[in-house]
Amino acid sequence: MKVLLINKFLYPKGGDTISTLNTGKLLLSKGHKVVFWGMQHPLNPYYPYKEYFVSHIDFNNPGSFKRQIQIAFNILYSFKAKRKMESVVRMEKPDIVHLHNFAHQISPSILHVFKKYNIPVVMTMHDYKLICASYAMLSKNKICELCKSGRHYNCFLEGCVKDSKIKSLLNTIEMYLHHNILRIYDLIDVFISPSMFLKNKTEEMGFRKKIIHLTNFINLDDFQPQFNWEENSIVYFGRLSREKGLFTLIEAVKDIPNINLKIIGDGLLKESLVSEIRRREIRNIQLLGFKVGEDLRNEIKKSMFVVVPSIWYENYPFTVVEGFALGKPVVGSRIGGIPEMIKDDESGLTFEAGNAEDLRGKILVLLENPTKIVEMGQRARSFVERELNAEKHYAGLKGIYREAIQKHNSP
Repeated sequence: MKVLLINKFLYPKGGDTISTLNTGKLLLSKGHKVVFWGMQHPLNPYYPYKEYFVSHIDFNNPGSFKRQIQIAFNILYSFKAKRKMESVVRMEKPDIVHLHNFAHQISPSILHVFKKYNIPVVMTMHDYKLICASYAMLSKNKICELCKSGRHYNCFLEGCVKDSKIKSLLNTIEMYLHHNILRIYDLIDVFISPSMFLKNKTEEMGFRKKIIHLTNFINLDDFQPQFNWEENSIVYFGRLSREKGLFTLIEAVKDIPNINLKIIGDGLLKESLVSEIRRREIRNIQLLGFKVGEDLRNEIKKSMFVVVPSIWYENYPFTVVEGFALGKPVVGSRIGGIPEMIKDDESGLTFEAGNAEDLRGKILVLLENPTKIVEMGQRARSFVERELNAEKHYAGLKGIYREAIQKHNSP
């Protein structure tokens, strides 16, 4: 089978990219042909057809006013992305398309190409973009469900997108155009949800398409566990952004004696975090910057456990999966899909999202019980080996591909 895998980012930037690259590697190992397609970026490895990728867009530095207007129109419907996609489809003639994250930088315009050439399509959901104009179901750093049942105008009224009325208006128009006017997501045959929470919440918010639950997986050979630790440290790794609850984490650990917090990653919140740590003269927190591969895994291995302090409805975060795979328990927010992964007193501990005191208490429980850290880490690794292995995922993915093809070809 020839699979066209699509994600806007194609280097290890976040969970959606890791999922895309892992899926491609798995399919190749099973004898399938895989064609990657997405957005051009200096950090991309070499890809065939890279000249047909959409041009790199940085929304934080969009350029001139004319360029910003062009980007805005492309978010709604990119004819250029559609033309480039069609060129690749005509050359490769894929049997199925597997979409991941393609909103904004690519736009759903490419779905009309797959309809034209009668190609079945599946999509793995990584956030709430199908039901929330700002993707995160957050407004003013609090959970927001005002857009339930298609009431997307609330995004504009609340200014949900980066606290900007203009950006919120654009995203509101985008939702009505794609869902109500073009009904473009009807062209996707099957949707995949890594967490049951994402599936249930998406349906609860009014989405009525076929959604199948299939968890993320991990290539276990890349993650050799280390149940002990080399330093008295705990670690957060991931995107530095508001929804990740990093200020809650700083408040929780700021004066815990004899423990260091390592924050690994990059993002828009970096300068604010640096300023907060300096202003409060916090000595036990280090920002280590962006790391991937062995550099990242080594920092995690040296640590006692991982912390995931998110304040939004997390899906099925790779931060938890990778921490488990390396033999580390995880202290995580009791929100979104996280409780599906972390079982209290088995593979880690959960706490009330946004509650620094509760988080501090759970961190202290582990620090005072080092034997428990080792035991939880061993159970966490066993969970990944048993439930999140490549073979189990491949069996599920094959079934989803078969169902999508059958559904697409039925009258």
